[in-house]
Amino acid sequence: MKKASATKKVAPKPPRNESQTALVRHARRINRELAEVFPYAHPELDFENPFQLIVATVLSAQTTDLRVNQTTPALFAKYPTPEDLAAANPEEVEEILRPTGFFRAKTKSVIGLSKTLVENFGGEVPGRLDDLVTLPGVGRKTAFVVLGNAFGRPGITVDTHFMRLVRRWQWTDETDPDKIEAAVSALFPKSDWTDLSHHVIWHGRRICHARKPACGACPIAPLCPAYGEGETDPEKAQKLLKYEKGGFPGQRLNPPQAYLDAGGKAAPPLGATG
Repeated sequence: MKKASATKKVAPKPPRNESQTALVRHARRINRELAEVFPYAHPELDFENPFQLIVATVLSAQTTDLRVNQTTPALFAKYPTPEDLAAANPEEVEEILRPTGFFRAKTKSVIGLSKTLVENFGGEVPGRLDDLVTLPGVGRKTAFVVLGNAFGRPGITVDTHFMRLVRRWQWTDETDPDKIEAAVSALFPKSDWTDLSHHVIWHGRRICHARKPACGACPIAPLCPAYGEGETDPEKAQKLLKYEKGGFPGQRLNPPQAYLDAGGKAAPPLGATG
């Protein structure tokens, strides 16, 4: 099996005949602006330890983080450790995971990764990329979520939001996630990678949507080469926002105390009930 390699620093293809220096400067300015809009951006999956995070991240495929956060409390209450989940009855796990969609495949993945953790890693989630990607259902994206947020080791999380936005901003014209990861990593110091991922993903979820980006409500509109692809009227654009633009986490049911201590209150997504 080919071992996963760490992100390679390669020179991305500058868009619009832009020099590499200009591209780096432009990309970093966008990240700085997003950091001011979303200063507490972080994973919106509830977790208390690396095991919970890796399971929740696997479950988040093809569903929302909110749905995962509504599902994992029952899962972890019944199976709190890799040993417990590795020995679980698949049918019982499927019933718990049914609301997340693709529950049979996800059950197979989380039980499989739990068995691998027990058999190969002493029941502990490893803190190395090469080890993480050997776990069933875990690719580079999931591995970097875990490394960056459970172990404090920088990584770029290339999900659908990240891919969409960096192409709109013309940071790269690549379409392969690994090539996008390599291209974007070359624009930023390694220490920025994890927070950059959060900034971009939060912006993609809240404002720069796939079908109807809210251009008229976008705080980085003057910097965006794709401005105008979406609604530019400020009032109409405001109605397209799926989350508060500058509010606290919208998907976590149990946000970290640090974010509440910052003076805010965890708020549900706009339009949510209950």
